[in-house]
Amino acid sequence: MQFTKLGLLAGLALGALVAATPAMAQTVVKVWSIDGIDRPGIADTFSKEFNEQNKDIQIEYRAIPFDDLVNETLRAFATGNAPDIVSFDNPDFALFSSRGAMLDITDRVKASDIIGKAQYFEGPLNSVSWDGKLFGVPKYTDTIGVFYNKDMFAKAGIATPPQTWAEFAADAEKLTDAANNVYGATFSAKAGEEGTFQFLPVIQASGGSYKDVNTDGAAEVLDLWKKMIDNGWASKDVLTLGQWDSTGTFNSGNAAMAVSGPWEIDRMVEDAKFDWGVTLLPTITDGGERSSALGGFDWGIMSSTKHPDEAFKVLEYYVSQDNRLFPEFGNLPARGDIELPVTGVEKKDAALKVFQEQLKYAQPRGPHPEWQKISKAIYDAMQAALTGQMSAKDALDQAQATIKGIVG
Repeated sequence: MQFTKLGLLAGLALGALVAATPAMAQTVVKVWSIDGIDRPGIADTFSKEFNEQNKDIQIEYRAIPFDDLVNETLRAFATGNAPDIVSFDNPDFALFSSRGAMLDITDRVKASDIIGKAQYFEGPLNSVSWDGKLFGVPKYTDTIGVFYNKDMFAKAGIATPPQTWAEFAADAEKLTDAANNVYGATFSAKAGEEGTFQFLPVIQASGGSYKDVNTDGAAEVLDLWKKMIDNGWASKDVLTLGQWDSTGTFNSGNAAMAVSGPWEIDRMVEDAKFDWGVTLLPTITDGGERSSALGGFDWGIMSSTKHPDEAFKVLEYYVSQDNRLFPEFGNLPARGDIELPVTGVEKKDAALKVFQEQLKYAQPRGPHPEWQKISKAIYDAMQAALTGQMSAKDALDQAQATIKGIVG
């Protein structure tokens, strides 16, 4: 689940059209996505290429910050100004498909020579399905693990990366070097979807789910995270940092571990001036249940489109480029029929194998039409516990009561 430096550029990017529509275009297909805000991304790149290759259909592309995308699309749909195609974070898709805002493309996919349901992994495909029908296609998938600085581990005399959250906290203590501005670990406990993305796997690994969040194991890990922040083993700004900026702390050598995902690999290869590796997300107990976040975005055509055939052609073009997702953008295809190439970069290939293993344990966020409310209950509880406003157990109990009122 890739989130970049959205906040700083929100005002500028919200109105940015990165692909203008030539006056000669016969049909204009409007596409909204978060891509292209701070660097070239999938949607803006493929849209530009499509426009160069086609004359009868042209894409008008708009980049919208992640935090604004859902509400902006809801407003646009309600006022009759919705785009033809939109790319949502996968747990948000059910909000729209369950309310009739997305076009049923079941029959179109059956007739397509480019898109096929059998290509996709079950989890990502479930996120675009509702009531037995298909309302979109997965764009890409991802998950999270732990990046660690092998040089710092060796210097601290730590032979292997942490396997449990208790070991993670203990290693963070040993690796902290306040005199040199080095924290033992960094992660994202932000009050937003990124915070839920990183904490929900803990709930799931402790036997819970998005419907059952107040587990003893989840409270135990929250207490460990609070201890790390209180003692300076993790910086206090993990409460506000997104994953992109948090991992930047690791890349600069100011944190020994970072919880993040495969979208960071290319940047790390370029920026990190030390030996590093990736390990699976810690478990709660030694040899305990594993879980990880299922990230990634989906493509969908909005039901209000006046150009369903042309929009589907655009969708087919995007899908036809799926083999480029990892080599060019560092994103993992949500499909099992694309073999990822060996890059020849040792650290990159080793990291990718770990994330592919981690995907076996990845669990979805939802899907549920009220996911944003559920997610808010989770990250509010996390923040309340980490800032000392409530005990971890009380915060999770409060979240549980809120979620019960949402899901029944």
